[in-house]
Amino acid sequence: MSSSSGWIAAIDIGGSKIAVTLADASGPRYRILQAIVKTGPSRAIPEQCLSLLHAVCDQAAIHYSEIVSVGVSACGPFAYQDNLLGLVAPNLCGGLSNADDLPNDWTFIPLASVLQEHCGHVVIDNDCIAALTAERFFGAAQNELNCAYVTWSTGIGFGLCVDGHVLRGKHGNAGHAGHMLLSEVSAALCGCGNQGDLEGLISGRNLSQRLQQPLEVIFTAAANGDPACLAIAEEAAQWLGRGLYNLITTLDLRCILMGGSVWRHHASLLAPLVNNEIHARFPAMTSGVVLQSAALGELVADIGALSLVLPESWKADWNARQPWRALATTTQ
Repeated sequence: MSSSSGWIAAIDIGGSKIAVTLADASGPRYRILQAIVKTGPSRAIPEQCLSLLHAVCDQAAIHYSEIVSVGVSACGPFAYQDNLLGLVAPNLCGGLSNADDLPNDWTFIPLASVLQEHCGHVVIDNDCIAALTAERFFGAAQNELNCAYVTWSTGIGFGLCVDGHVLRGKHGNAGHAGHMLLSEVSAALCGCGNQGDLEGLISGRNLSQRLQQPLEVIFTAAANGDPACLAIAEEAAQWLGRGLYNLITTLDLRCILMGGSVWRHHASLLAPLVNNEIHARFPAMTSGVVLQSAALGELVADIGALSLVLPESWKADWNARQPWRALATTTQ
């Protein structure tokens, strides 16, 4: 039975999956995970979100009208059409890159307009900003004023906090430092059209396509001592370390929290390499900077989406009990 404060829902839209979570005052209760659709009309992804929202309500035996608020964490960038927020994500919109693995002609995904057709109060934010919010509420950044959350997954994304203020920018795209240009000579192509930006160089999607092998296979072989694969992992970690160094020197950050599937599965291999790249330069800027994995693990973006609409009265109890630890992952 839900509390008198009602139910809230989270929708996490990534480059390869969508997760929908339903919570009440007692904590996150139900979760569905599904591979993201990449074909059909431009409404296909938000309509998939609505379908999963109905499915998770069926699990809870409630009507979706009982949901008070919906928090949405989404990979970006964002843009506006008719004053409504949508996605122009190069890892989802085939019309932006004409990539073989994106069999659609989308250039804009009308996220807000479709969700608002069926949901009342909807809050949409970048997935890394949402994850950073969760880490600041419940994780490893609760006492951090100058910090970043970084995902290394299908794409590369950042959520940034300076002097206790989360940065969002004019369209909510602050933190898209995955598109910072790092190499003028690299042929590494990003879905946004850049060559030699950080996402083009090391993201799970782009690097795997370039090497014609899943990154999981390459980094696992690297951890097992394969020289060629280790050289690839070292170069990728070097590029990430340089990108992080640029942000540390620009924003004077103290704490970097890492997440995303590539990082979670290979942190033991990658963390020392990235740390070395950061701390090999300009100690006045890098001394004392901490690089660590996000405390909320694979649920960080889901808890982040919930955090966008979490009633203030629930926060202290959730922080004390950490109820998401018991959350079962169900895939349909």
